[in-house]
Amino acid sequence: MSQLDQQLKRLNEKLQQLLKQYHSLQKENERLKQEFQQITSRYTAASLQSEKWQQQTEILKLSKEQMNETEKKAFEKRLNQYVKEIDRCIALLNE
Repeated sequence: MSQLDQQLKRLNEKLQQLLKQYHSLQKENERLKQEFQQITSRYTAASLQSEKWQQQTEILKLSKEQMNETEKKAFEKRLNQYVKEIDRCIALLNE
C-alpha cells in the first residue's frame, strides 16, 4: 500500500471512531435531558407540596387563636385567595 492509502485508511478509522463517539454522546445527552425533566418535575411537585404544608400550618395556627370579627374577615379573605390560587394552578395543570 502506498503511504497515501495508509493515511486515508487511518483517517477513515478515526472518522468512524468519532462517529461512534458522537452517537454515544447524543444518546447520553438525550438521557440527561430526560433525567433533568424528571428532576424538574419532582422539584416542582415538592415545592408545591411544601407551599401547601406551609399554608396549612399557617391556617391551623390562625384557626386555633381567638380572633375578633376583623381578623376573621381578613382570615376568610386570605383563605379565598388561597382557594383561587389553587384553582388557577389546577386549571394550568389541566391545560
